[in-house]
Amino acid sequence: MTLMSNTVLIIAAHPDDEVLGCGGTIVRHVQQGDRVAVVILAEGVTSRASSRNPERDGDKLQVIATAARRACTILGVQDVTLHDFPDNRMDSLPLLDVVKVIEQHIDRLRPDVVYTHHCGDVNVDHRVVYQAVVAACRPQPGHSVKTLLSFEIPSSTEWQPPSFNPFTPNWFVDVSATLATKLEALAAYESELRDWPHPRSIKAVEHLACWRGSTVGIEAAESFILAREIR
Repeated sequence: MTLMSNTVLIIAAHPDDEVLGCGGTIVRHVQQGDRVAVVILAEGVTSRASSRNPERDGDKLQVIATAARRACTILGVQDVTLHDFPDNRMDSLPLLDVVKVIEQHIDRLRPDVVYTHHCGDVNVDHRVVYQAVVAACRPQPGHSVKTLLSFEIPSSTEWQPPSFNPFTPNWFVDVSATLATKLEALAAYESELRDWPHPRSIKAVEHLACWRGSTVGIEAAESFILAREIR
């Protein structure tokens, strides 16, 4: 498969989602000379305490922000933006506030392709980001986005009961040659990784890529749901 876009935007809820969801695909885009940008909306830390206190968690926020920039550097992405929406509390915000931020990046970049979360993930921030991206990418005349894809996130997508918008991929990208780089980037998120057999372990992510690849006859793949494509 040849990816034909020139400008690609990945819109993720949390630091590490961009690698988990489409890290191998990002590397492919970079290798073929596409302009790639990553936007991460929520800070990814403060939900772990009983109350949100960014000042108390300042050191942890700095660690994960540094990890995000290092991971994106490993993937070859230089255009990385980190926002500070509240972790696992994005449903407490007016959706329009999230849409407006995404629209600013779309206006800045004029992307041809957007990758974002699946609408049925168990993580509420993922669902909010999906809704906001769909709103920001509504196909009005002259809108730049021609392809909109949803990725899966281990430890969120598969944890939602299947009666609730199951993830049924219909778009696969061969990452046989880029999986090692994805796993290297994921290792930058040391604080976010878990031990096998947790689905957010290096081993589980590698197994998922091999399984997705085997379902379409290749060594390794990342899978997506195509929400819309305009040709």
